[in-house]
Formats: sequence, structure tokens, C-alpha cells
Amino acid sequence: MADSFGRKEVRRALKEDHADNDVTTALLGKSAGEPAEARFVAEARFVVAGLPLIDVVYKELDAKAKVKLAVKDGAWVEPGTVLATARSSAQALLGGERVALNFLQRLSGTATLTRQAVDAVQGTGAKITHTRKTTPGLRKLEIYAVLKGGGVENRWSLEDVVLWKDNHWVMLERSGETLAKALRRAGDKRVIVEVETDAQLDRALEARVKHLLLDNRTPEEIREWCKRIPKGVTIQASGGIRADNVRAYAEAGANLISIGALTHSAPAVSISCEITASSGPVR
Repeated sequence: MADSFGRKEVRRALKEDHADNDVTTALLGKSAGEPAEARFVAEARFVVAGLPLIDVVYKELDAKAKVKLAVKDGAWVEPGTVLATARSSAQALLGGERVALNFLQRLSGTATLTRQAVDAVQGTGAKITHTRKTTPGLRKLEIYAVLKGGGVENRWSLEDVVLWKDNHWVMLERSGETLAKALRRAGDKRVIVEVETDAQLDRALEARVKHLLLDNRTPEEIREWCKRIPKGVTIQASGGIRADNVRAYAEAGANLISIGALTHSAPAVSISCEITASSGPVR
């Protein structure tokens, strides 16, 4: 995993931070090149994600760096838990410290928020998924964090799945075509159709759409629409859904719930990096 996962993103972040030209650490002189040890420690309770990126960060700065992961991504950790230990030169450890923490804190925040939503719908059969509301350039990593938090994959990009949304409905009205005719051009691509009105729902059902996205609906509205939707159709809810209200949507009949906040609003978790002089092996 460390050979490819996140390498492009890590290299970009290290370049952005000029990790190879740390003018502060350079003031240490000869001791900057001496062995040191970094311990990444949880300062709160959260679901960890992104630990393999620590190895990627430090191997980019020092091919001989040694990293030992103490827990696995997807695990709940408690305050004081040592997440990983890295051994390299003080220069490499200090140079990569902020980049490693940025990835780890952000991805763990996403994994934690996802797990909270997953736990909230436990027993309903509903699944939690992501949206495309990700940080530009970090989608791969952020969706990885959603999966480690217990979420499931959905639509990664514009070419991945046909997602017929409100603006497509507007353009369809101008064309005068039927939804069924337009969707025939999708070929074998998976199709999701967003519906916001009774009329749109009727037209989607007439077109025999098998995956409906009910956006910005209340749980009560979804419950009523579910009465009209035949079995075998995936009902996805989205729009303003949070961990504290997601169960209502699941109980209303949604079997897939997408939450944009998992990637665009998850708070970073608190993790410290403690660096000390060392001459021994990684513990």
C-alpha cells in the first residue's frame, strides 16, 4: 500500500511545505542529521485513518526511515494511544511532521464522522456513503477515510456513473425529449436519477430507473414517496443529512444515505507528534 497509495498527494504536500528546505531545523547544524524518533499520539477518542501515509511521507524524505504502525486504520483509539513511531534523522522527522499530521488528522476526522453516522443507522439496513464534495486533489484519500469509517463506495467521478440532477431536468425540458429516451444513451452505465417533485418521480418510474436520489427531502416526504416506489429500486437520500438526524432517513425507507459533510466538514482530530533524540531501533 505504501508503495503507491497517497504518494502523489504526499509529494505535492511536501513540495508545498518545502520540506526539503527547513530553514529552522538547519540551525541545529550537525545534530539535524543525527537519529531521532517521532511518536504520533492520539489526544482524543476517534477512528484513525491515514496511518500508512506516515511511512510514505518519511520514505520520501529519507529512504532509510523506519516506521512502525501501532494500530490499524479503522480502529477506535483512546487519548494517549501511540498510533505510530518513526525513526530517521531529526531533519527528516521535523521536515515531514506537519504534512504527516495534516493527512492523519484530516482523514481520521472523516473516518470518525462516518463511523458516527454508520453507528446511528445500525439495525436499519441502510448504508452510509460519500459524495463528490471532496477537497480538490484529495478525493482518493478522503473516500478511503470514509470506507475506513464503515461507509460504502458510491460515485467517484463524472465518468463513473450517470447522475441525472436538477439541472439536467431543466435542460431536458428545453429539448422536449422524454427521460427514458435520454437515458437510453447511457448504455451499460449505472444510472441514478435525482427527483425533487411528484412529476419527476412519475417520469423516473415510467423510465424504469432502478436508483433514485431523493435530495433535500424530509424523512416524512421520503416515507410517502417510498410507498410509490417498487421493490428493487435503490432509494438514496441526501441533502442536509447529519449523524444526529440520519437515522430518521433510514427509518423512512432510504437504504443508501449520502452525506457531503463527511468530506467537506469533518473536523480534524487532535494528534500530537513527539520527537526525541534516539539511537535505538523503532520500538
